[in-house]
Amino acid sequence: MAKKREEIPPPVLLSAIICDRVIFDNITRMPSIICVLETISAPRYPARHGRLAFFCELTNGHGKAQITARLVDVQQQDKIIFEQTVVGEFADVKQVVALTFGVEGLIFPHPGEYRFQIYAGTDFLGDRRIICRQIELRSEGEKNEAKND
Repeated sequence: MAKKREEIPPPVLLSAIICDRVIFDNITRMPSIICVLETISAPRYPARHGRLAFFCELTNGHGKAQITARLVDVQQQDKIIFEQTVVGEFADVKQVVALTFGVEGLIFPHPGEYRFQIYAGTDFLGDRRIICRQIELRSEGEKNEAKND
């Protein structure tokens, strides 16, 4: 009887960060995470967010892996708002691979909880929560009154 080929385990998610942008140094290829986001505030919804990035680090990968980031709306049974797939390449299992998924013009339909989920193929590796909240903008007169008190 032929031996069944061992199933290759998925990579391990080390970190997941939502931020304004990620800058990679040209020489070292080390990432700089700019303006970490946990909450997005807007006066009305749907709200358009100009640009953000989802950064993650993975290890324990074996060769090439299809890595997918999804932004899902928790209030709408994990309806997918954004999805992007890239190829992560692992030279060996101890290598840490940093990936960035850039998102422009993202529209959040309503206040509430959203999650960036990360997958290797169909294997769920983890997620990161972001909260959208509605804020009330104060008029110029209200700002001046508060300063004069």
